[in-house]
Amino acid sequence: MDWLLLIHQIPAKPTYFRAKIWRRLQQIGAVPVKQAAYAMPRQEQAYEDLSWIVKEIIEGGGEAILLEARLQEGLSDEQVINLFREARKRDYEKIVLEANELLTQCRHNTSGLSAHFLEYKIGLTKLRKAFAGITAIDFFPVPEQEKVEATLTDMETILQQKRGQHPTVMHIPANKAKLTGKFWVTRANVYVDRMASAWFIQRYIDDTALFRFVATAEYISTPEEIRFDMPIGEFTHKGNLCTFEVMAHTFGEGDLALEQLARMIHDIDLKDDLYNLPETDGLHALFDGIVAVTNDDGERIRQAGVILDGMLAFFRHRKNKSEEVTDGKG
Repeated sequence: MDWLLLIHQIPAKPTYFRAKIWRRLQQIGAVPVKQAAYAMPRQEQAYEDLSWIVKEIIEGGGEAILLEARLQEGLSDEQVINLFREARKRDYEKIVLEANELLTQCRHNTSGLSAHFLEYKIGLTKLRKAFAGITAIDFFPVPEQEKVEATLTDMETILQQKRGQHPTVMHIPANKAKLTGKFWVTRANVYVDRMASAWFIQRYIDDTALFRFVATAEYISTPEEIRFDMPIGEFTHKGNLCTFEVMAHTFGEGDLALEQLARMIHDIDLKDDLYNLPETDGLHALFDGIVAVTNDDGERIRQAGVILDGMLAFFRHRKNKSEEVTDGKG
């Protein structure tokens, strides 16, 4: 693999100059491979960015050279690629942390959302801008990118729902026959709640259900479509319930194994640890794994379905075992 290497020497004073160059290298996505040596993949934009930094260092009284190189000994391409991936992973994790803090403030706000809506909106806009900046330098994409995208999209949906800008359609026909033969529409880049809800639709409502994935959260449906997990949707969040819980309470009430599954989806999607079941972290990791290996929404739903089938069978088996023990003692 071809690389660009920047090797530099910066004078000790003024001290701000060293910090300035370090920030510039961070902004363009370069990573240190040795002391005073930074690498980037050989790309036209990277060459231009590093050339300007070389010029800046020299004009500031330092020394710098820019090389095109192939690694032979000491470091492998894969090791350097991992340096990039670790750097971007840290960047994405920082955004997720800040996003979750903002989401917690929004959920726990008791003084009325309207007074704080602009503050939350500005915060979300800043996170979106920061995310775009990181994806621009994510030369070797890491799974965390998809996770952050899903988190920010979910935040936008929740903020719209809480503000009440758009009336949520919650009329749900009691007759399943009215829901069959429809296209089920949700936002693209499906994650926890949408993946689980799609599984529920196929298992409990319409086993021949077809899905459409759209880019906007404010999609206007046709009579042949049913929207789910969207701000304007026939099935979506209701109060403190995620979309999967709404569906489970509507069509699966009394199924204790399904209720356990709904509690896990609730905690993963709403991030409030309300139920804190021991299996939740494992299910969360499996969902993240699906997102890491494919960006095909249909495939994500298929893979999630296999996992959720297994989880439901596990809870039902455990429930039956518990009942057998109880009957035996009686």
